[in-house]
Amino acid sequence: MENKNQIFEDLFVLEIANNHWGSVDRGLKIIEQFAQVVRFNNVKAALKLQFRDVDNFIHKEFKDRSDIRYIKKTLDTKLSRAEYKLLIDAIKENGCIPMATPFDEASVKLCEDLDLPIIKIASSDLNDWPLIERIAKTKKPVIVSTGGASMKDMDDFVTFFRHRNIPISVNHCVSIYPAEDNELELNQIDFLKNRYPDLVIGFSTHEYRDWNNSMLIAYAKGARTFERHIDIDFDGVAVSPYCSTPENIDTWFKAFNKAKEMCGAPGSAKRNPPEKEIKYLDALVRGVYARHDLPKGYVMNHQSFDKDFYMAIPLQKGQLSCREVKNGEILVNEIKAHQAVKIDDIDSPYARVGSLRKLIYERGI
Repeated sequence: MENKNQIFEDLFVLEIANNHWGSVDRGLKIIEQFAQVVRFNNVKAALKLQFRDVDNFIHKEFKDRSDIRYIKKTLDTKLSRAEYKLLIDAIKENGCIPMATPFDEASVKLCEDLDLPIIKIASSDLNDWPLIERIAKTKKPVIVSTGGASMKDMDDFVTFFRHRNIPISVNHCVSIYPAEDNELELNQIDFLKNRYPDLVIGFSTHEYRDWNNSMLIAYAKGARTFERHIDIDFDGVAVSPYCSTPENIDTWFKAFNKAKEMCGAPGSAKRNPPEKEIKYLDALVRGVYARHDLPKGYVMNHQSFDKDFYMAIPLQKGQLSCREVKNGEILVNEIKAHQAVKIDDIDSPYARVGSLRKLIYERGI
């Protein structure tokens, strides 16, 4: 049965910052430019919007309070349902996964109407239970960020979705915009993996100094979902310091591919060593040599082994190595002093099993 959390594995979530300042043209250009970087680096990526039912999200008596930053930004970035659909369609056409963070129940309905495959819950809404319960009714996979969250809030959230068999991924997140390197707290990835071992753990970051080292560290610690805010220089609006440009994200993706290459097989399974590594190690293995003439029918014994045999390099093709020496093995051929003991010179399973015999004759010099 397919792992229900597989959708989160090696997923990049690129959040279009500030809803592209309410400009559909800016949003379309962001989608186009970042989708090119995604394709070039061959990664799985979602482009994420923010959904708000602005007319009801802000109390009517505060809609003229431009001195309140969050209210002003929400009003300035208002989009219609048609404009949201236009952007979601563009994300799909550019080969990326469409996502959104809904900040109210009406916006969850919009996620359903636009058939978004994944929903994001912001750190600020980790204990907004009316919103969480509405999102759970969609049965869609959920990614949540945990910036500023208490332990109880995190545990309650995870338990709620586990009981409903809804796939979730939990992001380590520091909700500081922008975040300095010494504020990233990457060891929290270890904590989350230990606390929720059955979940995919992610890293949502707002740093602005580095797009390389934190990726290498986060991946090595086990993060498998990654999120950043993105933006472009366009129409005289500067990129916020916590946002990443296409060039930054290209560096980030390349660091991911390098981290994946260097880390290799999953930590949950034993890796399969490559043939060149096996051949290298085989060249360092000692072979078994007779210390003096030994007759046919001689029985090998660990107690007398050092008196009758010695081990030295090089290991020759077909030669018994230190790995195959066992009590009770019988010589089926006479062996001369300083002669290499071959696998066919002893009564051993290694000689009788064709595949094992073949391996022993292919190794050494």
